[in-house]
Amino acid sequence: MKLNRINYVWLIKIKFFIMNYLKVHKLLLTSITLLLFLTSGFAQSFKRTADGDTLNYTDAKKLKQGKWVIRVEPLRGNDGYEEEGIYKNDKKEGVWRLYSLEGDIIGVENFKLGGKHALQQYYTYLGDLVKEENWKGYDPETPYDTIPVYGSGNNEIVDFKIVKAEQYSVKHGEWRWYEPGTSRLVKTEKYDRGALEKDPNAFALIPKTASEEKKKEIPKTAEMLEWEKKNKGKKNVIRDGRTYNN
Repeated sequence: MKLNRINYVWLIKIKFFIMNYLKVHKLLLTSITLLLFLTSGFAQSFKRTADGDTLNYTDAKKLKQGKWVIRVEPLRGNDGYEEEGIYKNDKKEGVWRLYSLEGDIIGVENFKLGGKHALQQYYTYLGDLVKEENWKGYDPETPYDTIPVYGSGNNEIVDFKIVKAEQYSVKHGEWRWYEPGTSRLVKTEKYDRGALEKDPNAFALIPKTASEEKKKEIPKTAEMLEWEKKNKGKKNVIRDGRTYNN
């Protein structure tokens, strides 16, 4: 009987020991989980829109992710604006829109891996298209480009060569400028991987030299016109400078 009582006491002690151990273990696990949650929360930052969407999110590695809205205040005479779009691993991706601080759209840009790519369009505050740009973004899967080689003095392609692609955006394609209010095209430029292509009609825009200016035709006087009329069709007639009538 005495032995059974001793065994019962030890069983009670063992039970309390196990319960206390489990409580401490559980408390420790809870503390670790809470610590990890708080650490993760401090490493990340974000805002929420009125619809509950996450905005301006920065992950634990301090990389921008998802939808962002960035406000640029006016500075040194330059108008402020807001831009909104998507970040992927801290790089702009896809369509980004620019707005005036009054809410008018003033630009639509396209990005690839953080650099401008394809068509970019810019507008006045009244919504008139004033400029279009075309860019080529860097693609790590195609680290080399094949570019044309133009002949000297013309726009003819004479060869091609392989070059290492620039690891940033370059002007590529046609750039266009428009007159505000009328949308009339006023200027164009064309680029090939950052290089401005030669205009085959550029020679028509070259100003005349001083020697060419001297060759301008002298206006004919009444006497010269009368002489030409009288001697029209005659052979071997020499103009000697006299203006009298024969």
